[in-house]
Formats: sequence, C-alpha cells, structure tokens
Amino acid sequence: MNKLFTIGHSTHTTEEFIKLLTRHGITAVCDVRSSPYSRYNPQFNRETLRDELKKQGIAYVFFGKELGPRSDNPSCFQYGKVRYDLIAATERFQKGLNRLREGVKAYRVTLLCSEKDPVMCHRMNLVCRHLRNDFKIRHILEDGHAEKNVDTEKRLMRLMKITPELFDSGPDDAILRAYAKQSEKIAYMPKKNTDGDTDIHA
Repeated sequence: MNKLFTIGHSTHTTEEFIKLLTRHGITAVCDVRSSPYSRYNPQFNRETLRDELKKQGIAYVFFGKELGPRSDNPSCFQYGKVRYDLIAATERFQKGLNRLREGVKAYRVTLLCSEKDPVMCHRMNLVCRHLRNDFKIRHILEDGHAEKNVDTEKRLMRLMKITPELFDSGPDDAILRAYAKQSEKIAYMPKKNTDGDTDIHA
C-alpha cells in the first residue's frame, strides 16, 4: 500500500518547510487550499511556493478546486455553511481523489494546507477521511515527526470525546462520528457582504 503524507505550512520559513519535505522524501506537493495565498506567510503564496519547490526538484500541483474546503457550488451548503459530506459527493471532488490516486503511483506526495495540526484541518477531516483505506497516511507535524493517521484519529476521538458505542456496527463507526463532529465544527462559513448577502465565492 502506497504512502500519502500531509503537512501544514503554519509559520515555517521556506527553509524549514523544505527541510521537512526532504526529511520525508517528498517529491510532489499537492496544494489543497481553496485560496492558495497567505497574508501573514507570503512565502507560501502559490506562485512563490511553486518556484521555490521547483528549485528543489519538487513538483507542485494545485488541487484547491477539487479538494479544497470551500465551494462555489450552492448545493454544498446548508444553513449558510459548507458541508463536507456534500462536497465529498460531488463529481469534482471524486475526480480530484482519482487524480491523487494516480499521482501517488509516480510521486511521494504530501497534501498541503495551512493548519499545523491535521486534526484541525480539512486535509484530514475531508480528504484523508475518504482515502484512509487506500493509503498508509502520515501527517508531518510541526516538529517533523510523521504521525500515523490511526494515531491522529485517536487524538481526534479524544478531542471530540467520542468513544465506541454498544450498537456500533463496526470498529470504524466511532471515528466516523468524530470526523463528522469535527467537520461540522471547522467547516467554512462565508462572510456576508455589505448588502447583507452571503458570498459563497469568498
């Protein structure tokens, strides 16, 4: 089974970030940010990052349209807030997963987002949730340690205070409840514009 990594750029310098990638042998970065720009960490703006990675021989591909946490599709919203399960059901999201599955055959790939802790990020709660049976997933943490997804899931369950229940149909039921609960908590809610209307394209 192939490995898939994830990483959050957090406030790393470019040099620190590159070191984390090379430490784990990453050859391709799959950017799953819906908006691949950072006001406070401009070294991770899409074009700047792409050029720096190219210097290191690391490929960069933007998957924010397919695998990002925001959506321009009104059907992915409920009560003014994104629902990850509705995003996951879209053809665009599924095509993104399939492209990723193909890419991992040729590259050692990491998903990139901004949050340092995968438990707090859609890269785990949306994307990895639907790939957990396809790959050995490892989350590159801020200190450089690669945490197994199964251990990250245990942290998520503790955070969400989710435990197995008597009538669970299988061992995955509890973690899926934890994913659902955290997804609801962190899902994107668009800001209202000056006219009071909700702008889902924000």
